[in-house]
Amino acid sequence: MDGMTFWILAVTASLCVGLSKGGLPALGVLGVPILSLAISPVTAAGLLLPIFCVSDMFGLYAYRKNYDRRVILLICIGATAGVAFGGLTAHLVPEWLVTLLIGLIGAIFALNRLLRPALGEARHARTAPGLFWGALTGFTSFISHAGAPPYQVYAMPLRMPKAVFAGTSTIIFAYVNGIKLIPYWFLGQLSAENLAVSAWLALPAVAAVFLGVWLVKIIPERLFFLLVTWGLLLISLRLIWQALA
Repeated sequence: MDGMTFWILAVTASLCVGLSKGGLPALGVLGVPILSLAISPVTAAGLLLPIFCVSDMFGLYAYRKNYDRRVILLICIGATAGVAFGGLTAHLVPEWLVTLLIGLIGAIFALNRLLRPALGEARHARTAPGLFWGALTGFTSFISHAGAPPYQVYAMPLRMPKAVFAGTSTIIFAYVNGIKLIPYWFLGQLSAENLAVSAWLALPAVAAVFLGVWLVKIIPERLFFLLVTWGLLLISLRLIWQALA
């Protein structure tokens, strides 16, 4: 983990992580694919997890007053089961298959939103779908920090205000990343070398958190969710390509 190419890609990935914690959750999915251009995806996931956790602390402070308690409860309960399942089956499930499924789910949902923009009335945060998508969020987040697509499939039709959407997302993924530390540690992905590199990369990530908060404040709400949808589509297509490649 040295050389100019590695550090350019690593800083870019950490900026994506920070922006995701500032209220643009779809960008966090790009971290592992970007860093995987220089190192293995497994090593990249382990390297980025501490950066996610450090960035979470600043995101939690920024959005401490903006969240939906019911959505957080449902998704976090499901995500706990998803992370546990991911930790127990990490050696059995092919990463490319999970990546492909994440990409397909996100792409289909985003295309549906773009081709059929009429949203109708906001949906209620129902229990069973919340637990299901929460479990899928936890599982895919454990595999490659790619929990945003399944989470957005559940959260976007709820039509939360943009600050509440950003805050709810930040709180949920702060919880998910926190509980992921346990299985990641036992799987040996939090080595001393990784933690030393993560400490340096946390600096640009923290700066990007506040940039993300500022962007959420100034972007009009309709444009904000349009950008989130397009971001979800592009990231999902990138995941499909990555899996098939």
